[in-house]
Amino acid sequence: MSRYTFGGDEHVFVEVDEEMSLEAFFTSLAMTNAVREANIDGVIEICPANASFQIKFDPDKIHPQKMMDMLKEMEQTAEKKEAKLDTRIVEVPVYYQDPWTHETLMRFRERHQDPNGTDLDYAARINGFDSVEAFIKAHHSAPWFVSMVGFVSGLPFLYQMVDRSRQIQVPKYLRPRTDTPKQTVGYGGSFSCIYSVRGAGGYQMFGITPMTIFDPKQEAPYLRDFMVFFKPGDIVKWRPINREEYDSINADVQAGRFEPRTKDVVFSLDDFNADMDGTNAKLMEALYAD
Repeated sequence: MSRYTFGGDEHVFVEVDEEMSLEAFFTSLAMTNAVREANIDGVIEICPANASFQIKFDPDKIHPQKMMDMLKEMEQTAEKKEAKLDTRIVEVPVYYQDPWTHETLMRFRERHQDPNGTDLDYAARINGFDSVEAFIKAHHSAPWFVSMVGFVSGLPFLYQMVDRSRQIQVPKYLRPRTDTPKQTVGYGGSFSCIYSVRGAGGYQMFGITPMTIFDPKQEAPYLRDFMVFFKPGDIVKWRPINREEYDSINADVQAGRFEPRTKDVVFSLDDFNADMDGTNAKLMEALYAD
């Protein structure tokens, strides 16, 4: 049963679960889709998150208690909906151990749990890997599920698509940095992310992607319809690249020649839970079918 609370006079916050899971994501997705499809007079904004969502409404058009009661009715319907999603899988190139995030993480070492190593050294050690290389392989081998987009414009949060015993867990920095390079691939808790803009941050830094994911000017060909690339439900496959390929892709991005590899897929939560590795293998087959 979800927890419902009012946020001031104009918001209802719905916590579907206390922890992130794909089950919580699909319940939240079904409920927010139901609110959108109902076209309720007075609803101003629908804001989905990892295992929760928030509705902003106009109390002059709909009474707060009526708004909350309608959401509770929608939860009963949402729990019966099939957890299946028409979505896409996207390949994201990542330059692990790049010089830019390395320079930044060394500049803020006094704020880290391990002042004498790197973020990857620390993450590999506390997750029981023998080497940074083995940890990097674990990070990019299985696909990731975009569970929400936000915090800052265009920033995707990604949930690792393996069973919980194999999920990577790394705490955030002890104190946040005041700088993070744009398009850093970061990690905090059980979530990976891509910093869409340069700025402060507390997630561990593993690498960087040359792929633009947020473009307010919409100059990138694949962002001309919308300035934000990712949306909840996208599936991501990291692909490790070296400095030479990073420079080549970056040149293509700057020249407007780069197009991310994407394929349309159907994701079924029941099929995934029945056979996670088999489902992930089929997703990879779809991504690299040609």
